[in-house]
Amino acid sequence: MSRSLKKGPYVNEKLMKKLGKLKAGDKTVIKVWDRASTITPEMVGFTIGVHNGRIHVPVVIVENMVGHRLGEFSHTRKFLGHGGKMAKEQLKAAATKAAGDREKAQAAATTTKK
Repeated sequence: MSRSLKKGPYVNEKLMKKLGKLKAGDKTVIKVWDRASTITPEMVGFTIGVHNGRIHVPVVIVENMVGHRLGEFSHTRKFLGHGGKMAKEQLKAAATKAAGDREKAQAAATTTKK
């Protein structure tokens, strides 16, 4: 459920004060623990370190992010992939096939150079 239009989007006031002190395009990373704060157009161009529970993940704010929340760009869980034994075997087979293709391409490139 979204926030009421009467109230407007939730934006952390301390974060906006910190951004006001910096110049646009400054590469300083601003550490933030407030993942629920909405990204506003004033934040575009800054780098914000969003806490994911363990570390601060640096997020460079671009125009397409306006209206989203900061937490959407700092994942709290590491995705390792779907599947079990069968998926690992398929991944290994694909990797060996790709390595073989690279070797063939390099061999073809060296024969054409000579």
